[in-house]
Amino acid sequence: MKVAVIGGGSTYTPELIEGLVRRPELDVDRIVLHDVDRSRLDVVGGLASRMVQAAGWTGECTTTTDLDAAVDGSGAVLLQLRVGGQAARYRDETIPLKFDSIGQETTGAGGFMKALRTVPVVLDVAERVRRQAADGTWVIDFTNPVGIVTRALLEGGHNAIGLCNVAIGFERRLAAMLDVAIEDVAIEQVGLNHLSWIRSVRVHDTERLPEVLDRFGQELADEVDIPLDAIRTLGAIPSYYLHYFYCHHEALANMKSGPTRAEEVMAIEKDLLSMYEDPSLVSKPQLLEQRGGAYYSEAAARLLSSLVNDTGDVQVVDVLNEGTLAGLPDDAVVEVPSVIDRTGAHPIPQQPLPPEMLGLVQHVTTYEQLTVEAATTGDRTVALRALLAHPLIGEWSVAEPMLDALLDANRQDLPAFWS
Repeated sequence: MKVAVIGGGSTYTPELIEGLVRRPELDVDRIVLHDVDRSRLDVVGGLASRMVQAAGWTGECTTTTDLDAAVDGSGAVLLQLRVGGQAARYRDETIPLKFDSIGQETTGAGGFMKALRTVPVVLDVAERVRRQAADGTWVIDFTNPVGIVTRALLEGGHNAIGLCNVAIGFERRLAAMLDVAIEDVAIEQVGLNHLSWIRSVRVHDTERLPEVLDRFGQELADEVDIPLDAIRTLGAIPSYYLHYFYCHHEALANMKSGPTRAEEVMAIEKDLLSMYEDPSLVSKPQLLEQRGGAYYSEAAARLLSSLVNDTGDVQVVDVLNEGTLAGLPDDAVVEVPSVIDRTGAHPIPQQPLPPEMLGLVQHVTTYEQLTVEAATTGDRTVALRALLAHPLIGEWSVAEPMLDALLDANRQDLPAFWS
């Protein structure tokens, strides 16, 4: 099988390569890394080639800036794009702060702008996959904001599944806390991408969530940056991204006073690319762990393996709701445990969300629907409606001038809005 990685010049790529070549059951014999940045692609691709050679992998790992050549004949296409690079991320994180609004790459106005830039590009990739790739080719998206991008792909009728590393990270963390194998832990993580809660932690069919909260509650509270009392009130473990909702004023103040994540990542990436250029380097450097996205390559390889090998195991992925969570439309994209086989991801029926969770999820689902429409049409009025629908914005005096500032700063990456 040929696997195409779109956004192959990412500093994440060495970790993804490691995940793919360590799974012989995938039967991958060719990996093609695609990127629009030739110089960066050469550096990352050079390390990738050395890694697969050192691992004794007998397949072929190549690079290209030709998108059609990358997807042609592929059995799987993995998306890890960042349209506009870290410079665009920096704008996403800083411009909203001028309007006393959260600036974050997947949440709030920052995530909104990333979606506007990303959705049209991803849909173009998917159309080429439909024309040129092998029948039944899966498009696996871990490009943020995953929920919105996956929704756009599914609305376009593409063979797509969304994937995030939050669930696998929690699985590993909880397995370590309970001193059991990760394979023995089953979590019920439900909601939307980056807006989810773990309502159950089962080990060999025994519920362990109350024990986890009793023994490790403060540790988890520190990790997700949400007060322990709030977690106990919810009776569930919230994802870190709910920090921006449950601790909004604190999060906003911290963003205004400290360096942006974009600045931190730019510094890390500069060092990583310098390391990648070293011809003696044949494995991913430890510094890559600070880049973020831990275990996402493992999650991607596991999902692809289950699709190819028809395993029928359960993984947390982003799929159409289709009645899985009551109170949400069928075409919402939810993040829930799903059975994975060669025909795709099949969400497991879930108990209804309690009101305090359902209300927030409904609110954000509406925002996501409007954001996909804005991204695909370039309609400024729909974009304003999306910002008004977002629970972290929702104020006309903020939404209108902030949208103007964001659109103007992203002109080169928003042709639909500036045609």
